[in-house]
Amino acid sequence: MTASASQRVPTDQRIPATVITGFLGAGKTTFLNHVLHNQAGRKLAVIVNEFGEISIDGQLVVHDGDEQLVEFNNGCLCCTVRGDLIETLGRLQQRGNLDGILIETTGLADPAPVASTFFVSDEVKKSVRLDSFISLIDAVNIDTNLEQSNEAQEQVAFSDIILINKIDLIDSARLTSLEARLRRMNPLASIYHTKNGVIDLSRVINVGAFDLEAKLQVDPEFLGDHAHEHDAAVTSFVLTEKRPIDINRFMMWMTGFAAAHGDNLFRTKGIFHANGFRERVVFQSVRMLTTLKPERLWRDDEEKQSVFVVIGRDLDKQALADGLKQCVMNA
Repeated sequence: MTASASQRVPTDQRIPATVITGFLGAGKTTFLNHVLHNQAGRKLAVIVNEFGEISIDGQLVVHDGDEQLVEFNNGCLCCTVRGDLIETLGRLQQRGNLDGILIETTGLADPAPVASTFFVSDEVKKSVRLDSFISLIDAVNIDTNLEQSNEAQEQVAFSDIILINKIDLIDSARLTSLEARLRRMNPLASIYHTKNGVIDLSRVINVGAFDLEAKLQVDPEFLGDHAHEHDAAVTSFVLTEKRPIDINRFMMWMTGFAAAHGDNLFRTKGIFHANGFRERVVFQSVRMLTTLKPERLWRDDEEKQSVFVVIGRDLDKQALADGLKQCVMNA
């Protein structure tokens, strides 16, 4: 944190906003939930942006009636829904009792257009302060992500705070070399090591780490009109199924599909109505790494169905839809 930033925080009465970035599957939602679980009575608003038509992450964010959750799943904050973000920030500051705003961007977001949003609107600039950009790093897959995605590179280079996440999945030598690589890409960011996104919140929340003057020195066009275009080959689609899923059959099919499609399958996540489970079953994968676990019980007022989101490059939606149908119980 720069000296000028640290001097601003105590006297700046605007609502601090923390932007959480990181490529697909880095652990942004897990980190966000860590913050919400340990907020110590702070009144926070949460904005979640999903790259797709249905928000799985929004359903996995832990929140209560004292918080406001806003979901954007009709585009990306860095381009198509920036106007919606400005409008939402304006509405949130009118509440007058917020201690902070947390914004989880899609894993394919370019951070610069999101950041400039806080400076192009006079109303937002007057009431909301951009506190920091936090970039979560998937320690296992970051090398592949950096090679394949300009957004992954920009997220690292632009961040004020870098969390090297999933350190339990790599050895110490790998961690040392990874930190050195990230330090070369961004010599100014604070770097911390995390497992499941767990960190002392005093290091990352309301720290005044964002420095506009420093960003302008690196990129004089930072506040310009950024036109960001996503790779047209990268798509997101949603598969739904109301019949119970045989979760063992699903895992066998998904393991084979991931092995066959390699690096083109970036991210999958789903909430499943699984045969034999009273709970919702949450499945997530990042390339070849997968997790599957029961979550909470289904509520009486919600429809039991499986919703599966797939993000990748040049994927065949029909082949995936056919594969999911084969996982239906007694299919």
